[in-house]
Amino acid sequence: MTSVLRMTNPNLINGKNLHKGSPTLVRAEESKIRIPWRFSTKEVSFRTSQATASSGLSSTTTEPKGRELNTTTYDDKMLANYVPVYVMLQLGVITNDNVLENAEKLKKQLKKLKQSQVDGVMVDVWWGIVESNGPKQYQWSAYRNLFEIVQSCGLKLQAIMSFHRCGGNIGDDVNIPLPKWVLKVGDTNPDIFYTNKSGNRNKECLSLSVDNLSLFRGRTAVEMYRDYMKSFRENMDDFISSGVIIDIEVGLGPAGELRYPSYTETQGWVFPGIGEFQCYDKYLRSDYEEEVRRIGHPEWKLPENAGQYNDVPEATGFFEYSKGTYLEEQGNFFLSWYSRKLLLHGDQILDEANKVFVGCKLKLAAKVSGIHWWYKTESHAAELTAGYYNLKNRDGYAAIAKMMRRHHAILNFTCLEMRNTEQPEKAKSGPQELVQQVLSCGWREGIEVAGENALPRFDRDGYNQIILNARPNGINLDGKPRMFGFTYLRLSDRLLSEPNFTTFKTFVKRMHANQEYCSEPGRYNHELFPLERSKTNESLEKLMEETEVVDPLPWLEETDMSIKPFESLLSLLKNTFLRNKS
Repeated sequence: MTSVLRMTNPNLINGKNLHKGSPTLVRAEESKIRIPWRFSTKEVSFRTSQATASSGLSSTTTEPKGRELNTTTYDDKMLANYVPVYVMLQLGVITNDNVLENAEKLKKQLKKLKQSQVDGVMVDVWWGIVESNGPKQYQWSAYRNLFEIVQSCGLKLQAIMSFHRCGGNIGDDVNIPLPKWVLKVGDTNPDIFYTNKSGNRNKECLSLSVDNLSLFRGRTAVEMYRDYMKSFRENMDDFISSGVIIDIEVGLGPAGELRYPSYTETQGWVFPGIGEFQCYDKYLRSDYEEEVRRIGHPEWKLPENAGQYNDVPEATGFFEYSKGTYLEEQGNFFLSWYSRKLLLHGDQILDEANKVFVGCKLKLAAKVSGIHWWYKTESHAAELTAGYYNLKNRDGYAAIAKMMRRHHAILNFTCLEMRNTEQPEKAKSGPQELVQQVLSCGWREGIEVAGENALPRFDRDGYNQIILNARPNGINLDGKPRMFGFTYLRLSDRLLSEPNFTTFKTFVKRMHANQEYCSEPGRYNHELFPLERSKTNESLEKLMEETEVVDPLPWLEETDMSIKPFESLLSLLKNTFLRNKS
């Protein structure tokens, strides 16, 4: 596989020596000292033939003996590279009627899932289910029943505050609308929903334009989100205080992601269409008109030449590579305004979430979408319509990472499983470079970074790409850079069937740096502390001005802990033989 990153820093790890079981590993920190490592995937062995002051090890440090994988004794140096793995539960695990159906089947699935040594599960907590009957009429009983089952299986829980509709996105197999009474407001005022230039309304989530408008029986959209989270905290306090709930991911848009609903299948979008801008409701239109009058350009209008959902960039006046509107002053102003509104939206809701959960021993998180198609073109059209103002000479993700830093939030990114060679050539996709750019932004800002796969995968190639992105420099002394966690989409009978389940177990073991499941997060530097208040003294306006492009961190060409060909099959045959023999 061709390297997708120039290894420009000689002080950092050189990926060429780390592939396919190479016996040499190099520390992934800025040091010119090369330390030979001996590493085995059969027996956990992590040793160095020399110790230096820069390595943080005493010269008298003894070599830890290799340990068998089927023990619960850990190599602390390997634990520094441990990446916890979670599995997303089914979208409709709680029905539209607010019922936990098939509880016994779910218990069996979770017990089997636990055999893979995953750390926990993630679940959507649907606004459209819990507050469906009326304002502040929250019904939490079904989710409490679900959380009790998760707890009984010894699993941790990541809860998503899902303020969007389920249905209409890739992979959605159920339909869960927004609360009925909210939709009724939209019947008389459809401008509460995102709108494209043709006037089509998208009822997947509320437009960010109504964040601070009291249109919902006396409350603003942000107040509704805040009250929902407050009720969740009050009703789930026992699960929070006992350490079962460790992560609150705050929904910020369609599919729970911080973006505009620029590509929606229910609107006719098909991959790899560029999508459409979603700022033509009367509130956003009025906001834009006020802004252009303020700067002395009342003649500037919202884009009318940006094409339709399934166009290619070159077919539009706005995204045409050499002389498109996006290169002009007017286009630059629009894109800055469009992306700024999105960032302010995320900032305000995360601030409210921080107020609600401050003092709780958990992490806040927010998800950014992996829009990899048209990434390798000049105009990055699909990213621009989604609200990510990212170009070759302008970083569109640094400001998002800086905003999340204000609220002590984890940046959760998608498409970790994807490789460039798997994408159709016509899409001009760059998922590998995109992942590297976004993850590097997060790590440079000193925030935690987590990830998900965008599409279901059961093969070693997909898993190996995830392992690579989780530890871009491979196994090393300080375990940096390292993802804070990975969530696999999603729990299904297919995942739990063979040979898929054996392959998945091998994947989890590799993510755990070949260590057994560790129930003490502090041992791999994931100890949870009370959530601190947001850093409101930082100027968001100033953060948004920092768009300078910086090369991503170095990345190996392949993971140093890959799942080998036929490894899972041989493991399955061995286990079957031993089971039959016993």
